[in-house]
Amino acid sequence: MINNVVLMGRLVATPELRSTGTGVSVASFTIAVERAYAKAGEQRQADFIDCVAWRQTAEFITRYFQKGSMIAVTGNIQTRNYEDKNGNKRKAVEVVVDNASFCGSKAESGTTGGYSAPAPAAPAPSFASASESDFEEITEDDDLPF
Repeated sequence: MINNVVLMGRLVATPELRSTGTGVSVASFTIAVERAYAKAGEQRQADFIDCVAWRQTAEFITRYFQKGSMIAVTGNIQTRNYEDKNGNKRKAVEVVVDNASFCGSKAESGTTGGYSAPAPAAPAPSFASASESDFEEITEDDDLPF
């Protein structure tokens, strides 16, 4: 059976890092994901997907993402039943996030860390073109390494 989810959208609110009683990090957040289609004359609709991340993934998300940040996540769908404070039975459907990635520009995400390629120290060397007289034809195959 397969239960894989890939989402890309914007965070509805800044995720907050919490800890369980045993000290495990957890973050809950919601991603707004636009639908791929829109009815003629109407704006494109969005779905609001509840997500939860654990441990290092939760710490990464709360450190580098805030409300409005574009984010891509992979994970799986999980359902759970619970009782609300009025005694009503409820069902929660959420994505348990395994990985999160940056999607927007560096300026948009507001981060200053990350990898950037070093600038070249000197211009690349130029090479002269060779003519046929610079090469010698090999006539015996005995000396070839292959």
